[in-house]
Amino acid sequence: MTRLIARRMLRAAAALLLVTAVVFALMHFSGDPTYILLAPEASPEQRAAFRAEYGLDRPLWVQYARYLGRLARGDFGQSLSFRVPAASVALERLPATIELTLAAMALAVLVSLPAAVLAAVRRGTLFDRALMSVTLLGQTVPTFWLGMVMILVFAVRLRVFPASGRGGWLHLVMPATALALWLAALLARVTRSEMIEALEQDYVRTARAKGLGERAIAARHALKNALLPIITLLGLQFGGLLGGAVMTETVFAWPGVGTMILDAILKKDFPVVLAGVVIVAIGFIAVNLVLDLLYTALDPRLRRA
Repeated sequence: MTRLIARRMLRAAAALLLVTAVVFALMHFSGDPTYILLAPEASPEQRAAFRAEYGLDRPLWVQYARYLGRLARGDFGQSLSFRVPAASVALERLPATIELTLAAMALAVLVSLPAAVLAAVRRGTLFDRALMSVTLLGQTVPTFWLGMVMILVFAVRLRVFPASGRGGWLHLVMPATALALWLAALLARVTRSEMIEALEQDYVRTARAKGLGERAIAARHALKNALLPIITLLGLQFGGLLGGAVMTETVFAWPGVGTMILDAILKKDFPVVLAGVVIVAIGFIAVNLVLDLLYTALDPRLRRA
């Protein structure tokens, strides 16, 4: 177990280093931030002084080395546009993104998991075919388009939910639903497939021979053995939702990390972009480390590996 955690931590550190290097290079090759952050009439001397103040006049490898040195101390640098620590800007938005991500995942799991198990048990029935049709539709509808339709129908026409912003639970319903649709469709298809495979195994036939009911077989035996790929999918999608909810947050004006990174990219606020990316990457890596530990609890064969 200790060796497993050590290997995962080394891989996580390497992945984090690669992510910061790629984002750092792309941001610095995208243009001069002084033309966005300073007034159009700023003189060349003022622009040069701004670059010198934030170390933007030095070679790229020197800037990156200095950034890694600060990052090792927990210093993400100073925001170029807000003139406050970049980490505080990112951490201020992080709770909103986590709230939206967890709500979307919970909704997707609560809706898709029971439906997929039932579809697998009743394979070939009208319910099974209807569920597969709905999941196909759910995976093809763009999230941003669905969000705009939901705003038009439920906020503008029916006035049931607020159109944008973050407040009470009513503000969370539409963005969480829009974000959960694609995940719910994917999770339902994977769960149904894994359950059908599990229900065809020898231990299921043995359980039926002993007189166990289909519900007990599906819940106690088949679902337990189908959980590993489902957990893997949830872990990967949690990281994806955490960092990829930009469109949903933008459509619903949800004040999360996604909209913060997008705004920072448009302003060429390098430290804020890097702080947001690093924090999301750390969250993704932490989730995958927890998944590795869950695997050993669910599959005893991995404990001997």
